[in-house]
Order: sequence, then C-alpha cells, then structure tokens
Amino acid sequence: MKLLPVALALSALSVGSAHSQHLEITPNGTHTTMIGPEQAYTGHAVAEVLFAASDQNPLEGVQVTFSPSAHTAWHNHPKGQYLIITSGVGWVQEMGGPRREVKAGDVVWTPPGVYHWHGATTKAAMSHLAIWEFENGSGGNLLRPVTEDEYLGKTAAPATK
Repeated sequence: MKLLPVALALSALSVGSAHSQHLEITPNGTHTTMIGPEQAYTGHAVAEVLFAASDQNPLEGVQVTFSPSAHTAWHNHPKGQYLIITSGVGWVQEMGGPRREVKAGDVVWTPPGVYHWHGATTKAAMSHLAIWEFENGSGGNLLRPVTEDEYLGKTAAPATK
C-alpha cells in the first residue's frame, strides 16, 4: 500500500493553498445569477456564477444555460477555458475552424488566446459549466457578435492573429 505519496501530496496542497485553511461551502441558491448581457450573448442565456475570480483565486466558474439559438459572441481567454457540457446539445467553434456539435458529458478545452464561441443549437437548449483563469485582472476579450451565417455553419470566420 502506498500511503506516503498521498500523504505528501495532501500536505503539499494544504501548504500551497492561497485560500483559507478550512473547507468552504457556498450553499445552492446563494450564487449570483444574471441574464447574459447583449454585448456578450445573442439570444436568452442565464449565467450562474458558482465562484468568481479574486485576488486569492484566479479561477472563475459559471454555469450557463442557453435557450435554443442562444450563443456567446466571439471571445477569448488569456489562460484558456474548459467547458463541461452538462445538458442538451450545442455548438462550439474556434475562429478559422469548423462549427462542432457538443452533447452532455463532453468536455471542451479552448487554448489561451483562441477566439471562439459556444451555445445552443437552433432546436435544443444547452447548459455548460465554464471554468477559466484570469490574468492581470482580465478573464478575456470580446471580439464581436457571431454572424447568423457563422452560427448556422454556412460560413467560417477567418482565423485571427
């Protein structure tokens, strides 16, 4: 039985943590919930901030539920982003690449600085957990809304530099 490496790993976690030295629980129903702002979303999307980036923690986690046809604008994240699709069917696309379908259980990684969008399909709602890291106080940059032709997969957006 190899208990020593686990014990060392746990002690390293407790020494290196920037958070309080106690387990923290944020009760369900106490998170900030908002309608996605027009400059960042097309259509109806509801975002629930599960944990917000702070001076002590650079990570942010948001559960977003997109109504059919709702989606983000083109945007990026300086440290990349994980999306964990929790329900429904959606689309994701990186600028210069094809639109791709995602379903509940899929995990999407978008590398740092890559412009992309994500949201529901025209016929199905989609929810995902989005997790990304802030850098120098920034979680990323909005570029512009996704055009109708880009959203429907009729044209691909040119790659950015």
